Amino acid sequence: MIAGIIFDKDGTLFDFNATWGAWTRAMLIAEAGDDPILCERLAAVLGYDMVNARFFPGSIVIASTVDDVADAILDVVPARDKSALLARMNAGSAKVDQVEAVPLRPYTAQLRQIGLTLGVATNDAEAPAVRHLERAGIRADFDFVAGYDSGFGAKPGPGQLLGFCRTTGLAPQACVMVGDSTHDLHAGRAAGMMTIAVLTGPAPREELAALADVVLADIGDIPAWLQREKLIAS
Repeated sequence: MIAGIIFDKDGTLFDFNATWGAWTRAMLIAEAGDDPILCERLAAVLGYDMVNARFFPGSIVIASTVDDVADAILDVVPARDKSALLARMNAGSAKVDQVEAVPLRPYTAQLRQIGLTLGVATNDAEAPAVRHLERAGIRADFDFVAGYDSGFGAKPGPGQLLGFCRTTGLAPQACVMVGDSTHDLHAGRAAGMMTIAVLTGPAPREELAALADVVLADIGDIPAWLQREKLIAS
């Protein structure tokens, strides 16, 4: 039986392109200093479509840490100070209005009501991740929140997921990892958890299916699937 669910954040709890598409366009223009050629170079290295304000399926931003994204930007504009760049990115991302994949307050309340313990494992930094959960009004529903900088490592490593298990006392076999990227699913498999893929990020179904026990449209389908598979009490 499943007792715990650990969610990725961007592309899972929150729709990836709807949340980050417009913000990234403005961020790249600012970092390029309104230089259109430099802006296009930054967009190319991040796998970002400036015209449609969306990420391409192979974008490094989908699953990489903020630190990795900063390194990619610095490959194009090497004269920038990395710590200052990270500070700007984290401060700006903490203010972004998150577009919920499903209405989250009733959703997480439902999961708690049926006895599930919840966590978040993200390759975002911990501070903006906590801010996003607070703004959605769901921070209190999560017993564990870890970013790439929380001391557990980053996905696709299993450290964050095993940290969730240590914190909650749950065995990995009693937990599910839910995410929109192969990094999420690799982390779940490495931790010994079941894996659920969702399609609210840029990655297509065919990229995720081989690593997931099931691919669902969004997190809203999870409770019914768990009941059908007799993994939670009906």
